[in-house]
Amino acid sequence: MTDSICGINCGKCPFQSSCCGCSKTNGRPFGKDCIVALKLRKGEKAYCAFKEKLIAAFNELHILDMDKVTDLNALKGSFINLPYKMPGGQMVKIWDDDRIYLGNQLHKKNSDRCYGIAADERYLMVCEYGKDGADAELVVFCRWN
Repeated sequence: MTDSICGINCGKCPFQSSCCGCSKTNGRPFGKDCIVALKLRKGEKAYCAFKEKLIAAFNELHILDMDKVTDLNALKGSFINLPYKMPGGQMVKIWDDDRIYLGNQLHKKNSDRCYGIAADERYLMVCEYGKDGADAELVVFCRWN
């Protein structure tokens, strides 16, 4: 099992075989920054304050049919990096596959679709998608901090 900075059980992670471990890499387990490790460098209180501020920022968006955000999880960029169709027709991905972000999935009320939320220290995103990330649409992408 790999030692983690945040206390997560690395033995249960599906990316364990490709992870170099955040303790060994100073918070860069896949070669890029982990937002959790970055914030924990300033102490657990600083991390908790950051996380609460981010949760409040998501809730202040008042997205129709999205449940209140109560928690955020560390998520690898490749796990959340869905392609989105831009107005000009091109498909783009927003996040870096090798960074770790804070995010969650919330069911859209009265729908079979979900909201995916993700953020780093500068940007936050809300998207909506169907089963297995199908037909992903950006709802909000903005600078937040």
